[in-house]
Amino acid sequence: MPHSLTEAIAAAGDPVTMLRNSKIGMYVYPVVAPEFSNWRLEQDAWRNGAVLFDQSHHMDELIVEGPQATEFLSHHGINRFDNFPTNRAKHFVPVTPNGHVIGDHIIFRENEQKYILVGRTPTSNWLMFAASYGKWNVRLRYDPRSPSRPEGERVIREHYRYQIQGPEAPAVLEKMNGGPVPDIKFFHTDTINVGSKRVSALRHGMSGAPGLEVWGPYKDKDYVLSVIMQAAHDAGVNLVRCGSRAYSTNTLESGWIPSPLPGIYTGDGMLADYRDWLGADSYEAAGAIGGSFVSDDIEDYYVNPFELGYDFYIGWKKDDFVGKAALEKLKDSESNRKKVTFEWNREDVLKVIASGFEQGTPYKWIDFPQPNYASSSADMLIDEAGQMRGMSMFNGYSWNERCMLSLGVVDRSIEVGDVLTLKWGEPETTGKTSTEPHRQADIRVRVSPTPYAQQARETYADSWRTRTAAE
Repeated sequence: MPHSLTEAIAAAGDPVTMLRNSKIGMYVYPVVAPEFSNWRLEQDAWRNGAVLFDQSHHMDELIVEGPQATEFLSHHGINRFDNFPTNRAKHFVPVTPNGHVIGDHIIFRENEQKYILVGRTPTSNWLMFAASYGKWNVRLRYDPRSPSRPEGERVIREHYRYQIQGPEAPAVLEKMNGGPVPDIKFFHTDTINVGSKRVSALRHGMSGAPGLEVWGPYKDKDYVLSVIMQAAHDAGVNLVRCGSRAYSTNTLESGWIPSPLPGIYTGDGMLADYRDWLGADSYEAAGAIGGSFVSDDIEDYYVNPFELGYDFYIGWKKDDFVGKAALEKLKDSESNRKKVTFEWNREDVLKVIASGFEQGTPYKWIDFPQPNYASSSADMLIDEAGQMRGMSMFNGYSWNERCMLSLGVVDRSIEVGDVLTLKWGEPETTGKTSTEPHRQADIRVRVSPTPYAQQARETYADSWRTRTAAE
């Protein structure tokens, strides 16, 4: 049996074969109920009312502290740290020595020597490896995301995390705080009251609407929830709790691609050592690639910061950081793609759904609101000549926009308004347990702005959500 990612790749023959035949099953947002009312009304709430997201379970938490915490994180992320005082948060992005994105985390600076990072597993794994790979005077404490299938066992985390957002959120927050809430700037933190508790709060808004994310010790979770719900009742606001089905779709309206394939499956030196360090049961070994794009070269699935709109994070004036030399070469490359939203053609979507009511092999099922059947998605986008022009990387249905949307990258020559064809469904039979026998369908998609939601485009602070690689 393989013991490391290196051995798992060797056993499969190559990383693409390994990942396309993963038997990990459907990607699961753990613990939180799928729906509290129904996912349509839960989506509507963040646009037109007030919604409560429970973010306590689906993300890793990594605490980094010590005399060299700042230097360590600055060296292993593209971000500047000279403009990162306490009571701030950043969107932290690490890349490989070859300049490929590994993942991202939201990073909070609690004090001069302590940071908390929250997000998906690839970034946590990379930083834990980096701490052991180099000689850094730092301490890391890892709280992995809750089990996907806890089977009724009790789940305990380091912190609870709740986010309240939507146009009616301010009334709830003020009632909860017992008075006006401090004017917290975007991605800044402060403290507010939740009943008898003084809690940390981040100014954030995942789908473009105003709101705050609050967190504190997990033992306070039930109390904090009860105070939030009572505050909403007292304020006369219908605060809608959002389940795990709707939760993952909010990014379609705001433009964040949540699960790019970490670019760690190739490369020598540090990357080869990393693959030896990662276990054969790690996210990177057990995860799945799904979609119509099949390549023999795993690097065809990688993305870089310029393509995801993260280039303005790059601290070019830093003396050195992992991937800096590679990014300098990629900076003005004509091969860099740009991030866009794809609006799926209504008739083509209905055709795919209708095939499930007919005899014979149907098209690949489109699950609502989010057909999340792989850890990372890669669906081909082709032009009229049949040439591949981009890759759709995350998709789902928006009740607010009344359409299927996806996020991905396209050639720089592609313009908003252009129509491409998305190849939906896999061209071959794989070992994935999350797919059924099916045939491929052609779905027309219109290239659209990112963020797609007008509210997000017009109200977000200047950030990765409102920029593209072409800017």
